[in-house]
Amino acid sequence: MPAIYEHARVVQPAEIDRLGHVNNLVYLRWMLDAAVAHSAVQGWTAERYEQLGGGWVVRSHEIKYVEPAYDGQKVVVHTWVADMTKVSSTRRYRIVRADDERVLAKAATRWAFVDFASGTLRRIPDEVVESFELVAP
Repeated sequence: MPAIYEHARVVQPAEIDRLGHVNNLVYLRWMLDAAVAHSAVQGWTAERYEQLGGGWVVRSHEIKYVEPAYDGQKVVVHTWVADMTKVSSTRRYRIVRADDERVLAKAATRWAFVDFASGTLRRIPDEVVESFELVAP
């Protein structure tokens, strides 16, 4: 079970904006895709969260764009859980170009754990907390 998960992908033509590089909203989608994939690798699929009756919702995103990415380039989204409190967690990301390891973006998402039935905050269950190794920022 990886503490730092690597989510590789290739930039698609549809992800390019009119300036000729990856649109900033695409980075956000990559982050969410990587977070969901990391959770699944740790044993927490959407179905398992459904059985639990609770799961994660985004409270905030912070993204610093460093360099652009272009059509056809291979990129890797590195993601890890930096902290967990009673009801929330910070997940960090480093998005790099695969061929030269140049950092394209650095980011963080603050997630809150909610009860699916009521939509209210819920304490993160121990079995969820124990599934993720915390990695210092």
